[in-house]
Amino acid sequence: MKKILSLCLSLLFGASAAALSACSEDGISVAVPNDATNEARALLLLEDLGYIALDADAGITATPRDIVDNPYGLRFVEMEAGQIPRALQDVDYAVINSNYALDAGIDPVNDSLAVESAEDNPYSNILAVRAGNENSPAILALVAALSSQQVADFIETEYSGAVISSVSAPGTGFDDSIDYAALAGTTIRVAATPTPHAEILAVAAEILEERSITLQIIEYTDYVQPNNAVNDGAVDANYFQHLPYLENFNASNGTNIVSVLAVHLEPLGLYGGKQSSLDGITAGK
Repeated sequence: MKKILSLCLSLLFGASAAALSACSEDGISVAVPNDATNEARALLLLEDLGYIALDADAGITATPRDIVDNPYGLRFVEMEAGQIPRALQDVDYAVINSNYALDAGIDPVNDSLAVESAEDNPYSNILAVRAGNENSPAILALVAALSSQQVADFIETEYSGAVISSVSAPGTGFDDSIDYAALAGTTIRVAATPTPHAEILAVAAEILEERSITLQIIEYTDYVQPNNAVNDGAVDANYFQHLPYLENFNASNGTNIVSVLAVHLEPLGLYGGKQSSLDGITAGK
């Protein structure tokens, strides 16, 4: 018989031990991101592991309310993705985006208890621009730089599998169809979150600098302002999100931003907090 689904909804930007203790103590607690697509992504990982079952129609905006079977009585603590590593010690488990794990000094490869598959994964992080700017020479130059072997090698060496290049055939970093001489002196402004996006962009900046093009990297720590900045024209592009998140953002906000390149994948991981192994999930059944 199915156990009752126990939900502990935290709408705070973070969750302290005190906040969590106010929730029901029944069941194993799992912290998950509270933004639409990453929450669904976390739940899909748990479904793939056999711990829950989701309504087949839930799609990429699934929430705990779409769980149709919860045999282990998991309770879900929803919080802003970047705050989850700070709350790890207060929950039994947490599903964490690799970029936030890296920021917190957590090794996604060695510290995770389970990770989503990279095969046919739709969540590659993308370079995005306002619709109509996809084929501008400056954006094409940036695409070529991010598609380079130099960037692919950096990702492999720097992140050791925690971040995986999505470029299938890396090139030289330059596009023969572009008049680089005409672009000399140009500044390309890109909004990005710090790790690994700004770090990867720094490698692309070195490539563009060879053609006297400046890449200005403007760091953000949230998931809303980078898209607003692109849509308003404050920056030329952004690099922080995956395509499902962008599509949901466009639908919710009336923006018209498009992807021009899938750059890398950050496999989502399940980490132990109070629990040190996955056995804690099934032990109480």
